[in-house]
Amino acid sequence: MCTLSPAESGEFISKNAKFLKVNEAAIKSLTKEVIAGIQTKAIDVENFSQHQYHPKPTDPIAPNWIFLIDTLNFCFWTAGDATKWKVKGETGYFSLCAAINRALEEGIDITNPAYYSKITLAELEKILRSDDGITKAPLLQERVQCLHEVGTTLLEKYDGKFENCVKTCANSAVALLELITRDFPCFRDEAVYDGKRVAIYKRAQILIGDLWACYRGDGLGFFRDIEKITMFADYRIPQVLVHFKTLEYSDELMETLKNGSLLENGSPEEVEIRGASIHVVERLKQLVLEELKANHPDISPKNVNAVLLDHFLWDYRRKHAAELEYIPFHKTISVYY
Repeated sequence: MCTLSPAESGEFISKNAKFLKVNEAAIKSLTKEVIAGIQTKAIDVENFSQHQYHPKPTDPIAPNWIFLIDTLNFCFWTAGDATKWKVKGETGYFSLCAAINRALEEGIDITNPAYYSKITLAELEKILRSDDGITKAPLLQERVQCLHEVGTTLLEKYDGKFENCVKTCANSAVALLELITRDFPCFRDEAVYDGKRVAIYKRAQILIGDLWACYRGDGLGFFRDIEKITMFADYRIPQVLVHFKTLEYSDELMETLKNGSLLENGSPEEVEIRGASIHVVERLKQLVLEELKANHPDISPKNVNAVLLDHFLWDYRRKHAAELEYIPFHKTISVYY
């Protein structure tokens, strides 16, 4: 069965969705928010390396740091009233970044696949220890398995360097996406939906997006087809898309989410939420580019791609977390996001 690309998957899923619908008029309204974000530089490639936890393009370990982080970048949500996993006061993705940087400061060679391809559960648990000394990072055993898998392949095929994966792809983001999902199975985020094999590829695409953003689209981060990368479909950005009414959940789906019911990875409801999120951001990208060309010739389109639109929406969710709590996020236990 042929696998649709993420963009093709998003369009196919949206057209056949039974539990939600895409609101084109609301996407057009959201373009104003995006253009304002470009004008204020809330949407800008420079923002990635300005964050305290992210590497600079001059850091020799940057490619392997990014590869390691995105190997572990999944399933941070906390069930019910359970204590959140925190590192240096951070939660979620940034708690992971803080923990990895702390390990480096402590002299642990954590970005080296020769180390993490053989890492033990106890070692990873110590590296990801929480501020309270009690709460454990979720899915520790699965994270160990992912590290063993990718570390072994990186050593055997690419001399232990993620940059060697990148260099084989002739500056093509699509070729790199194919390499990552072929050689590292824990990045192969696919499902069968309505008789078609669809690809979401959240972690594989965010890996490429993070590399592009770290290097500001130059050098190791230059991809001549970066526009082929879609947004990174997780469990938080759909909250923002529902908030802006670009996604409309059915009463049945909304009730399921409000009840806190788990959605199985690959279930129709889960695939629709993630696939439709991809399609909404693809349409948003197209409409923003059209609006800039028609009415804002002074604004460069260089900051209009799904990578930066994803960053913008994800940051919006963090800044307005309390305001968006009225919209439940879907809960899935998965290594893919």
